[in-house]
Amino acid sequence: MDDAEAQRLERLAVLNDGGDPDWPVRFAPGSFGCHELLDRAALAMNAVDEWLLTHPACVHRREWYGLAYQAFETLNELYRRVGDDHLKDLRNDPGVG
Repeated sequence: MDDAEAQRLERLAVLNDGGDPDWPVRFAPGSFGCHELLDRAALAMNAVDEWLLTHPACVHRREWYGLAYQAFETLNELYRRVGDDHLKDLRNDPGVG
């Protein structure tokens, strides 16, 4: 198991022990909670773009710029994947549309 999965499982255990058995429904694709994640991913992408990729110290160093660019691309991929699942769930909801 890699570090990211170990950390995810620890955080999942905290959520499951937190006393809110409905949290998976409140944050599932199509929910406001999922929309909130989509918004936060967009905000994080904007922050990386505006604060890191344009910062002169970052632009000056190829390796730093590459890492910041990779962070932006990874956040963009997260945004696309969450958005695809979130919108697919909304399109399949008979109460929406």
